[in-house]
Amino acid sequence: MRASGPSRRAVLSATAAAAAVTVVPALPAVAAAAGSAAPSYRWRQVVIGGTGFVTGVLFHPSVRGLAYARTDIGGAYRWDDRSARWTPLNDDLGWDDWNLLGVEAMAVDPAHPDRVYLALGTYTQSWAGNGAVLRSEDRGATWARTDLSMKLGGNEDGRGTGERLLVDPRDSDTLWLGTRHDGLLRSTDRGATWAAVTGFPGTPTSGGQGVTLLVAAGRVLYAGWGDSDGTTANLYRTSDGTTWEAVPAQPSGRNAKVPIRAAYDCHTRELYVTYADAPGPNGQSDGSVHKLAVASGRWTDVTPAKPAGSDTFGYGGVSVDARRPGTVVVSTNNRWAAVDTLYRTTDGGRTWTSLKDTAVLDVSETPFLTFGADKPKFGWWIQALAVDPYDSQHVVYGTGATLYGTRDLKHWAPQIRGLEETAVRQLISPPTGQAHLLSGLGDVGVMYHERLTASPSRGMASNPVFGSATGLAQAAGKPSYVVRTGFGDHGNGAFSNDGGRTWAPFPAQPAPAKDAPGPIATNRDGSVLLWTFVHWDGTKYPAQRSTDNGATWSEVAGCPKGATPLADPADPARFYAYDTDTGTLFASTDGGLTFTGRASGLPSGDSQFQLAAAPGRSGDLWLSTKTNGLYRSTDGGATFTRLTSCRAAHTLAFGKAAPGAGQPAIYMVGATETITGVYRSDDGARTWVRVNDDRHQWGWIGATIAADPRLYGRVYIATNGRGIQYGEPA
Repeated sequence: MRASGPSRRAVLSATAAAAAVTVVPALPAVAAAAGSAAPSYRWRQVVIGGTGFVTGVLFHPSVRGLAYARTDIGGAYRWDDRSARWTPLNDDLGWDDWNLLGVEAMAVDPAHPDRVYLALGTYTQSWAGNGAVLRSEDRGATWARTDLSMKLGGNEDGRGTGERLLVDPRDSDTLWLGTRHDGLLRSTDRGATWAAVTGFPGTPTSGGQGVTLLVAAGRVLYAGWGDSDGTTANLYRTSDGTTWEAVPAQPSGRNAKVPIRAAYDCHTRELYVTYADAPGPNGQSDGSVHKLAVASGRWTDVTPAKPAGSDTFGYGGVSVDARRPGTVVVSTNNRWAAVDTLYRTTDGGRTWTSLKDTAVLDVSETPFLTFGADKPKFGWWIQALAVDPYDSQHVVYGTGATLYGTRDLKHWAPQIRGLEETAVRQLISPPTGQAHLLSGLGDVGVMYHERLTASPSRGMASNPVFGSATGLAQAAGKPSYVVRTGFGDHGNGAFSNDGGRTWAPFPAQPAPAKDAPGPIATNRDGSVLLWTFVHWDGTKYPAQRSTDNGATWSEVAGCPKGATPLADPADPARFYAYDTDTGTLFASTDGGLTFTGRASGLPSGDSQFQLAAAPGRSGDLWLSTKTNGLYRSTDGGATFTRLTSCRAAHTLAFGKAAPGAGQPAIYMVGATETITGVYRSDDGARTWVRVNDDRHQWGWIGATIAADPRLYGRVYIATNGRGIQYGEPA
């Protein structure tokens, strides 16, 4: 899954010494302190159903119906078979811990069913924080934390490989953790402290995979090594916890270069290992499946036979059936032409059956999984795979967008309730119409949420289908008119005349739209469109304007390249754009034909600064500049005042006014003092109260928020891996 996060450039300076900017105190902030009593809020998640890469699923070997799942950017979950739901386990991770929402690995203790462990860390780049290990004695209801001195990569290549975390079967107090760049670690106090393992044969590299899997075969531990060149050893073992050796006679060659996952059949005493020529989930073109008879040391190639003319792919998940000796399920991975499948054997790998060939998929609960086609695909990016140890016909596998499960090896449906991993980019809460929410998402485009408690019945917006959405806008005076932009194979922009229920592509689009579709705005009556363009490499192109619903486009003079356009909600002739490179507000009074600079000397240097307009009033602009604070203009951007009621402002939205209030409620992701959270003001930003709490933080939530114009108190939060959360007074 593609994911964003806080700006990687910590550009926090503000050149505030400009004539157009004044700094004045707000009225006394009676309830502004971060720790002040907040109204009681109930938080729930908008139901979409998955939409992200589930990188691992782990059934507990000793407890029927208990399982855990990990994701690349959305934390971990616990499955309860009785309620058939996943419970999120890491929503308490706050703003400063955003990098811990990527789960590198997880482990359970077979001898102590209530213990569970997580290794957290999303990125290993210099701008990301170090990883951490969480340990729980109550199945993830509460956690103790140990910060590590190295980084983990839960959203990097190799994130779908085997569990890098393992409870030693000989001693529950001993845990092992494989890292990408820092070798093998061991803890002898149940994860409280960690030390590097000396003598482990793998040589860490700065850009490699390191340890890809840890698995126990009886009392012997095996470790996969992802940095082999295909001729050197990539699988090691220890029988005493001290001395490690390369496993003799192990497979070699391109199709056995990287050990992906491993599973042990305790009945036959055979270890099954899947291999590929790259760590995945992308980039694999070859692979194999081998098994090791651990008593004799004999290896057998049990790779399923490829059909004639088959495309290229690697192998990913592997899981043994704990109830049936010799019964194993493996998955292909990165098989795009013929589509990935699961192979199942009941004779130790001598023969295999493709479960895809007889599969009946039912995605009625999450219709977006068709991705605009007639029917869904069996899967892609299949590396998470598990057979229920208490039910041989209960198999679960992950894709890049969901978890599928079966109870009879034929009928499959998403087993995803409670698990929401969407990276959210845009939110609109319309003032009228059936839907209270429209969303623009990473990887799965735009959705029309006619209900918040069920996945959108129309799935993702089609005609055209987008991958990731880049823009979403509604005409303030004509809410039936909505436009969207994004990455699509059959057009990069579309409009709707029924509030987002149905769509039609723009008749034409500017050349930059194909590779650099950026945000879009439409004026109050929907008669003008402004579209800006930013390539993923940072290249910016001139803004384009259309007055005929996207049939023709013309370049806009004076609008800063790449700036997010904003329409005035009351005056159809006015548009605004904030140049984050120079800290200058630009405005148009001729329907977007030309722009001129107004206030300057404002904070600059961060493309994630955001401009918003108060509803119903012309020229009432609010500028969120992250830790540089919140600015307001009441004269269309000619001058700005910095508000001192808050220390930081990342994103802002306006909702229905409080009873008896003469102005809309304002919601902000920001900080009044030290805690970055979700705040509400009912008095024009003079005072704030925090409406989320320490149990509901969701990491980085700086992309956008929306507030409901029809329901006082309801606010929608865009997360970067936990979907859309919404809260309202309890």
